[in-house]
Amino acid sequence: MQNDKQIIFRNPQTMPPANGYTQVVEVRNGRTIYVSGQVAVNHKGELVGPGDLAAQTGQVFENIKAALEASGVSFNDVVKLTFFLTDISQIQIVRDIRDRYVNTTNPPASSAVEVSKLVNDHFLIEIEAIAVG
Repeated sequence: MQNDKQIIFRNPQTMPPANGYTQVVEVRNGRTIYVSGQVAVNHKGELVGPGDLAAQTGQVFENIKAALEASGVSFNDVVKLTFFLTDISQIQIVRDIRDRYVNTTNPPASSAVEVSKLVNDHFLIEIEAIAVG
């Protein structure tokens, strides 16, 4: 079966300017990969970067990278990211690390939400991803 995946990134002029994300991502064909929310735990089940948002964010993106690779796709195929942070004022740290992974020319659609708590008190961030392969 041939994959005729087509992904169209749009930032309509009738919408607010997008900085680091895309307002609308349209997918035609392809298979959808949903990556569960990832936290700062390594492949051994150990917490990475207690109290350090940058270290935790790096580990989360590495976990997402591993999940994508296991499905035969990469960050170039990510169409949506959702960020859950316990302190949204630190979002620039997350953005800087995100930009090392995603296609910054056509970044995925994104949402960021501040939450009072994640599943473990030590977690500062959780990120889920949707990709198209």
